[in-house]
Amino acid sequence: MEDMSIVAPHSTAVVTVGVGPLSLEGVMAVARHGAGVDIADEALSAVAASREVIERLADDPQPHYGISTGFGALATTHIPVGRRAQLQRSLVRSHAAGSGPEVEREVVRATMLLRLSTLATGRTGVRVETAQAYAALLTAGITPVVHEYGSLGCSGDLAPLAHCALAVTGEGQVRDADGVLREAADALAQAGITPVELADKEGLALINGTDGMLGQLLLALHDLDRLLVTADIAAAMSVEGQLGTDDVFADDLQALRPHPGQRLSAANLRAMMAGSPIRESHRTDDCTRVQDAYSLRCSPQVHGAARDTVEHARTVAGRELASAVDNPVVTPDGRVESNGNFHGAPVGYVLDFLAIVVADLASISERRTDRFLDVARSHGLPPFLADDPGVDSGHMIAQYTQAGIVSELKRLAAPASVDSIPSSAMQEDHVSMGWSAARKLRRALDGLTRVLAVEVLTAARALDLRAPLTPAPATTAVVSALRSAGIAGPGPDRHLSPEISTAVDLVASGAVRRAAEQATGPLT
Repeated sequence: MEDMSIVAPHSTAVVTVGVGPLSLEGVMAVARHGAGVDIADEALSAVAASREVIERLADDPQPHYGISTGFGALATTHIPVGRRAQLQRSLVRSHAAGSGPEVEREVVRATMLLRLSTLATGRTGVRVETAQAYAALLTAGITPVVHEYGSLGCSGDLAPLAHCALAVTGEGQVRDADGVLREAADALAQAGITPVELADKEGLALINGTDGMLGQLLLALHDLDRLLVTADIAAAMSVEGQLGTDDVFADDLQALRPHPGQRLSAANLRAMMAGSPIRESHRTDDCTRVQDAYSLRCSPQVHGAARDTVEHARTVAGRELASAVDNPVVTPDGRVESNGNFHGAPVGYVLDFLAIVVADLASISERRTDRFLDVARSHGLPPFLADDPGVDSGHMIAQYTQAGIVSELKRLAAPASVDSIPSSAMQEDHVSMGWSAARKLRRALDGLTRVLAVEVLTAARALDLRAPLTPAPATTAVVSALRSAGIAGPGPDRHLSPEISTAVDLVASGAVRRAAEQATGPLT
């Protein structure tokens, strides 16, 4: 995955919130590429209008959750006017209870941006200066320290968002734009940002959202756009290298089962194998093989189902980007109403779906790789692609690495969203665990990247071993990209781990995809 470091890249770009739903590109610009943030004037007007509604409730004898009452199971406790600012401070301090390793900077920046996007809808009742403080922290590259554990994905991603809110008030720890760990008060002062003194409802509005899990969903969708195409590239290299046929990828055959993702995947496979001398060499009556193995022949069906699942997740993400998640909310007609929109089920489910997709993509990739290494199934290649089998082991243990990762991905595919644990004295008696689903998906995506890299690495070696026959122009371009990056062709055993690491970088950076597209044009 991209930019997992604690240091944000510099960017002079600015993303504006409050002019409609954020785009995936906008979220990536801020989260991964360090873009600054501003708030549209019309959004600031909406924020100010909703704040007036909250301030008119100061003396209202009717209780309003989180404004004149406590929180969760303490919602029946009345809070007098003079103690309501303390109520909000106490809420943020007590809920900033995360534990464990620091969450990646890109995740925290995405989380803050999405919370700001909801603030900018004018449905939360915060003050203008509070929303502006979030934009200022993002623009300055100041990132609150958020921890791995603390969210149940219901009532929002409470602990992660509370750590963000705590930093805005000048408390807790942050990373500055250079990645240096600092006290929030010092970092804000150096950046010229005035800490926020929370007013009525503001603490609640800053922590009651599904922004952490949604941010990670958006990052995952961006990564999967690259990895799905790379899976097709790897599959084409494997089909070609194992003397398989591309006839089964014909468009009229795919149209008999009209799943859109399957058709796109098959089109990529055809484009990758077009003009292959290796393929033409066995397009004769002498070829007695009737059908290829499932892992080769069914690649479009598996990759296509993955694509269609990703599109469903993208639909859910789009709806979430158009949402204002808070409780209570200020309605357009000036009511302040409790609701359940903070429940993370819609996001949690698709995060779990994607973990299943990732595990199966990796599983079929590992099966394709393994076929190269078995002399009984590789159609003339040396055992384990070794230079001197017996003395050399070739890529034997690279497949072990794949298998170990695939085994872990199967465990990570177990859904988090069915594992509700009641909290807050049974007031919050069903939770989504969406944050946990997001965290395991991030680990799974890293694993898929590594598995695909080993397949590309192995297939490239096999294609070289088919000499004097040459691969298709597109697969040749991918092999050349590996060789240009310092991964040598077939030969005696050498230290393999650095080559795997280089291949992982080429997959993660999109270099494998770009190399293929030099020959095919854009792959989808």
